[in-house]
Amino acid sequence: MRLRDSRTGDLRELVPGPDGRIGMYFCGPTVYGRIHVGNARPYVVSMLVKRYLEWLGQPVTLVENVTDINDKIYAAARQQGIPSDQLAGEMTRAYFEDTERLGIGRPNVEPLASETLAEIVSLIEELIADGHAYEAGGDVYFAVRSFPAYGALSHQNVDQLLEGSRVEPGEHKRDPLDFTLWKANKADEDTSWESPWGRGRPGWHIECSAMAERYLGREFAVHGGGRDLIFPHHENEVAQSNAAGRPFAQVWAHNGMLRLSGEKMSKSLGNIQPLHEALDEWGRETFLLFLLRAHYASPVDYTDDVLSQSQAACETLRNAIREGTPGEDADLRSAVIEALDDDFNTPRALALLFDAPSTARDTVAEILGVLGLGGLTREEEAPAEVVELARRRQEARAGGDYSRADDLRDQIDEAGWELRDTADGFRLYRRGA
Repeated sequence: MRLRDSRTGDLRELVPGPDGRIGMYFCGPTVYGRIHVGNARPYVVSMLVKRYLEWLGQPVTLVENVTDINDKIYAAARQQGIPSDQLAGEMTRAYFEDTERLGIGRPNVEPLASETLAEIVSLIEELIADGHAYEAGGDVYFAVRSFPAYGALSHQNVDQLLEGSRVEPGEHKRDPLDFTLWKANKADEDTSWESPWGRGRPGWHIECSAMAERYLGREFAVHGGGRDLIFPHHENEVAQSNAAGRPFAQVWAHNGMLRLSGEKMSKSLGNIQPLHEALDEWGRETFLLFLLRAHYASPVDYTDDVLSQSQAACETLRNAIREGTPGEDADLRSAVIEALDDDFNTPRALALLFDAPSTARDTVAEILGVLGLGGLTREEEAPAEVVELARRRQEARAGGDYSRADDLRDQIDEAGWELRDTADGFRLYRRGA
């Protein structure tokens, strides 16, 4: 399988490590509030790539972190009048609950920054010893100019970055471009940890470098996350890990942003829909198909019209499964694999499924399951009271009482079920399920 590398622009093969597993690290959420639908996109991308590779027989280790130490958590906790670790704990649990509803499984490891302090401190100490970092006023900074390749991932020039940069009040950095590895505890921060430089907490970037290395080693196949993380977060991860002698990620794959009214969706802009509300409104299959219909690297507009189209597309696939003939199609399977191996091209794979012959029902169902849409292939049994309504309608029709039959069909519709007449009687399908 090949993914497009953000650093080189080339399609690059994912190479298993010495243990035969493909190592993947994706940046997870900063837990200061419920995640929104935009936050869910990297989770969906990473989990579906994992499911696909495992379907092909390729073992995967997917690590998706939780950032539970961050400025935004302190600020949100102060606003709510609760301890920051309490807020982080509550929002971490909410994140697990919300993403569990997607029904696509979980990463192999979901580490917390707060449980990786020893590794974080050790990595910072190495950087200081090698001359790539320095302590000042209880803070520790990475010296950007000590790493000549800085800017290669995000394709930015260091001198241009310097324009407009400045040292903020209270900072002790030597160069405006230097970034924080460790922050000394401030009076309004209620949670801190001991370190060789005094009480404080890690910076955001060093957390991910340490968590990735702890669970995947010094080199692994792919690092992913939202395109908005390329700079400065991922650029800084590359700098500090490479400077410490780690090859780090071979491939950098970034998903596009979800947009609402043409703007990137973000909590700071307030143009968001929480994931749990979206799932309540649209259901998981519609939401997943909405994401799959766009290439993972492309931006996508989040609108009612687009989601309604995805909802209708779900019904099309569901009906194809219902009405298709049992059978497998090796050519279809090979074509889908070719599409997904080519930078995980889900729009092309879906087009193949929509155009699949009606005699390939088993192959279509299998691939939908891999893509998290297995619910479209499973039928729920109608409750006894709905079956009774259908039976009475059948009797009314047989007796020529078509008005009564229409009234009973309306009652079945209102109960959320679709009735279809067949040669041997009738079938009931959960509407929109």
